[in-house]
Order: sequence, then C-alpha cells, then structure tokens
Amino acid sequence: MISDTVVIFDTTLRDGEQSPGAAMSISEKIEIAHQLAKLKVDIIEAGFPVSSPAQFEATRLCAEQVEGPVICGLARAQAGDIEAAGKALQAAKKRRIHTFIATSPIHMEYKLRKKPDEVVKMAVEAVKLAKTFTDDVEFSPEDACRSEIPFLIEVLTAVVEAGATTLNIPDTVGYVLPYEYGQIIKRLREGVKNIDKAVISTHCHNDLGMAVGNSLAGVRNGARQVECTVNGLGERAGNAAMEEIVMAIHTRPDFFENVKTNIKTTEIYRASQLVSQITGFVIQPNKAIVGANAFAHESGIHVDGILKQRQTYEIMTPETIGLSGSRMVLGRHSGRAGFSDRCVSMGYKLSKEELQAAYEKFLQIADKKKEVFDEDIAAIINDEIRAIEHVYGLEYLHVACGTGTLPTASVKIRKGEDIKLAAAFGDGPVDAAYEAIREATGLSPAIENYSIRAITGGKEAMGEATVRIKNGTRTYMGRGVSTDIIEASAKAYVDAINRMVSLESKDRLSEAKAEV
Repeated sequence: MISDTVVIFDTTLRDGEQSPGAAMSISEKIEIAHQLAKLKVDIIEAGFPVSSPAQFEATRLCAEQVEGPVICGLARAQAGDIEAAGKALQAAKKRRIHTFIATSPIHMEYKLRKKPDEVVKMAVEAVKLAKTFTDDVEFSPEDACRSEIPFLIEVLTAVVEAGATTLNIPDTVGYVLPYEYGQIIKRLREGVKNIDKAVISTHCHNDLGMAVGNSLAGVRNGARQVECTVNGLGERAGNAAMEEIVMAIHTRPDFFENVKTNIKTTEIYRASQLVSQITGFVIQPNKAIVGANAFAHESGIHVDGILKQRQTYEIMTPETIGLSGSRMVLGRHSGRAGFSDRCVSMGYKLSKEELQAAYEKFLQIADKKKEVFDEDIAAIINDEIRAIEHVYGLEYLHVACGTGTLPTASVKIRKGEDIKLAAAFGDGPVDAAYEAIREATGLSPAIENYSIRAITGGKEAMGEATVRIKNGTRTYMGRGVSTDIIEASAKAYVDAINRMVSLESKDRLSEAKAEV
C-alpha cells in the first residue's frame, strides 16, 4: 500500500548550488540547512562530498550540526565517491547515500562509454557498497526519461534486489511533459519486481517549464518522494520549486486524494528569503507562492472581492506561508473600495466628501505612477485634503558627532510664544536629533520608517527626508528638505509630529460635535 505522505527531499544545497553564480560558503550552507530543518523537510541533500574539500566539509558539518531531517550525500556509482559520502555522513543520526549512474542510450554511449550490462553491474555494486555505510540507500538512473523503459525496469529491479530503498526517476534535462512523466512512473510501478520495497521519487528539471507539473504528475501516479529546491534554484532553468510542490498538495487534497507533506508551511517564506539573500538570486515578482506579487491585488474588482471574502481571489492565505497578510497594491486599476480600505488601515477617518476628493487626487497620481504608496496617500490627505496647523517649529538645531564621539544634539522648538530648549544623545546624529525633539515637545511617537534621498544633483544637492511615525493605530508622514541631511531629517520628524497633533485635534473636535 502506498503511503499518503509525500517525502520532501530538498537539494538546494547540492543541485541548487549548481546554478551558475549560486555558490554558497560552508557557513551559509549550514544556515540554510538549519532553516530547512525548521521547515521540516524530510531529507537534506547536503552536497557531493567527493567533488571538493568544501563539499565534503559542508556535508560533514550538516551531518554533525543539523538535527531532524535525514542528511544525504550524493555519489556516483564509484567506490571512491561512496566511501567519501559514507565518511562525511558518519556523524548524522539519520543518513542516506544517494548514488547514480546514467541509463539513457546517449549517456551510456557518449559519456560513460559503457554497455547496458556493464551499467547494471555498476549500479548493483554501488548500492551494495552504500549499504555497508547505511541502510538508507537511494538510486537514480540519470537521464531516466530518455532511457528505454525495458532497460530502466531491468536496472531498477536489480538495485531493489541489491537493497535500494528509494528509486529516484530524474528528468535530468527537463525533456518530458507531465502526462509522459506520469506514465513513466505508472509503467515502472507495474513493471519493476518488488517495487513495493522502495519509495519512488521524482527529480524534475525546468528546461521546458514543466518541473513542478511533472513532479505532481509523478505524485498522482504513485511517487511518494519529491526532490526539489527552494525557489526552484538549480542549474540551467532550475529544479522543481519546493514551495510550489508543497502548496499545490496542501491546497488540493481533493485532487491528490488526501496526500500530505510534513512541511511546516509557515516557514516557507522565511526559507525563500534566506536562500534569495544568500545566493543573490532575486525572486521574480510574479513567482508563484513567494513572489512579491503572489498575494498582491490591484484590480478594483479583485480588491473589492478580497475585502468582502478572501476566497474570491485567493486560493490560499498568505499567513499559511508565513506572511502577515495580503498586499493591496494601489494603482490605476484600483477601485474606491481598495482606496478607502487603505485609508482606514492607515488610521484616517475621512468624511464622504474628503474620501471623494482624496480618491480623485489619487487617480491623478495613479495615472502617472505604476504604484501608489502609503507615503503618497498620506501626502494626498495631509497636504491637499486636510490643511494642518503647524503647532511646533524647529528654530535651531546643532549636532555634534564623529569617530570616538558620542553623538549629541541640541534643539530650539517654538510652540506659539513659548520656546523650549533641549539636548540629548543617541546612536547616531539623526537619533540624537530625534531624542532632543522628543524632549522639547514632550511627545514620543514611534518611528515606523525613515528614508533619505537626493532630489537634486551636484555637490549642493538637496536631500529629502521622509519619516513615518505611529501613535496608537494611526500613522503620519513627515517630510523635510535641506542641503544638510541631518537638518532635513529633523524637519521631517517635526513635520510628522505637527500632522499628528493637528489631525488628532481635529478628530477630537469632530467627535465632540457629533456627540452634541
């Protein structure tokens, strides 16, 4: 009887690293391996130990330090490879040796220069040798999908008899289509003697964009291990993407007849980001599951549907993969419902007239920009819809900082006819200035975001500082411009405080009138 659990075999550290430019240091591999353990992958293919000292050491350290998953080492069907893998995996509580040899006519003739009977003999000897190091032995007939099925059945029958516990069927060059791959798995299940003694595995490459589809077709036809990588990393066009495999099975138990994985899905996004940061491979925005736009909605119809019932346009929740929520992208296609919801989430309570005026201004900006950000919305409401009273004025600023010196700042803040002087120190000149402003105003809103950019060129360039503060559930944007970026930053903070004080005062007045 076939198990209803699909084993996830992650080969990011081995096959994924073979992607040009994706080389990782040993410490980086260990960091990823620990995250894969948190993700609860079943098997980590840590490396190809015989190929280099670094590969050996990475595999050895994974075996020593990473608990939970089975740690696997790759080896060709050669004694030296298998012995190196066995030695590298010695410290692992759970270990596997994965040995392989090519079985397609083109590989046997031009790469191996071996006859089919020689290949069968080498495969059997490799499995038997690997069994002396561990009971958990996987065998792969490289380029299986371009191999002749009768010969594939012969090889797999022989290695099962020799003790192989997993039979991996790699589409090494990403050649076949999902229906074909499913049929290959089906024919092997029917033709390989004692196939029930081993787990059938998929290992699909993405040269035709079919890696995930082929892998799932394999699962549908009885495969119960999937070899994959985080973000689909891998040589050429990459491997089957782990997150897509897992979430397809998770989302469609009806289609996969209650098949499941052991993956902790809330760790998917964190794993994806870590691999992207370490390898430097940027995740395309429209990448399924983990791309920036995977849970982003701009169309007015879509946004309106999502706000009413998420399942109208989302087949899974972003929280499932470890995100905090969907991202409503505001642009020229956004409707009034999405714009209104964003205003509310930012803490604004707009009258019907204010909302209409703000929305009209928003549409003008959206026609000029691909995406309208929260800062733009805050500027629309604060600068053009609601005039603010400048309660506080920055009259004077002095900052002292340097190597070996504690950054300090002193400010003079005017409030009406009153002048308040204050001094403070901080982690840097901007932090010191902000501490002094808090002291002078008696207000301490939390800083949510801070940025600085040049708005003109040359040595006299103007710098624009933007700061977003939060008080309670509401956020407020402040801007400041100066040729001195510290002064611009201080102006931005005072501007944000002024907006906070003014708008909250107006809200209290409106609430008082409503009660009357």
